[in-house]
Amino acid sequence: MSERRRTGRYHSRLHRWARYVAQRGILKAVLTTNLRITVEGERNLAGLDGPFIMVANHSSHLDAPLCLTALPYRVTKNVATAAGADYFYNAKWRSMLTSLFFNTYPVERGKTRGKSAGLSVTLLRQGVPLLIFPEGTRSRTGEMAEFTPGAAALARALRLPLVPVALVGARDAMPVGTFWPKSGRMPVKVLIGKPLRVRPGEKLPEFNTRAEARVRAMHTMQTSYVLVPEDNAAPQPEPKDLPDAEEGIS
Repeated sequence: MSERRRTGRYHSRLHRWARYVAQRGILKAVLTTNLRITVEGERNLAGLDGPFIMVANHSSHLDAPLCLTALPYRVTKNVATAAGADYFYNAKWRSMLTSLFFNTYPVERGKTRGKSAGLSVTLLRQGVPLLIFPEGTRSRTGEMAEFTPGAAALARALRLPLVPVALVGARDAMPVGTFWPKSGRMPVKVLIGKPLRVRPGEKLPEFNTRAEARVRAMHTMQTSYVLVPEDNAAPQPEPKDLPDAEEGIS
């Protein structure tokens, strides 16, 4: 199967139209009816063009819906969301629903080979932005776990921006084990940070730590305006072996 045929759905106008109705019609209405959502930092997305990788903390099933509906449509309209194949693709009905609402692609967590191997790289090279949760699974305590390096490795290898997003209040509004937001329209904040780019000579662990620190700082301070030094990267040779992401919604 050719790569373009393998990823045809992510470029389909029909699927984009159906996804718009699902996300901006149904999903956004459900969220705004049940939550009090505050968005901060949209100005940090000015000038963002082409493929990118959005990374966010993960503690609730609300996280992906919030990222895909609270950010401007021009940014999210083509975003594909990494989803754990072990859960979201183990039943046909579930994979169809998540595909419609979140434009998911399967990630086989903990595996370097599999049917979905290399799909993150393929989508990015075809201009499709990605939403990845680098903690790998939802936090059961509300405390952020360390970021695994998959998303940072992709951004570093392909010289793409990482867009850090901190989600505050999502776990309280809809904890692990529940399937609908709590009553009372609980407050939730979506904090969008300035895109990060790898610095000249910056190693993967350093870049990954910097991305985690940015999300953690925004989450702790509950603002997108945190003072973290940032440099633009100079062009560097692209590594021969490109990594695939191993993190997804769970």
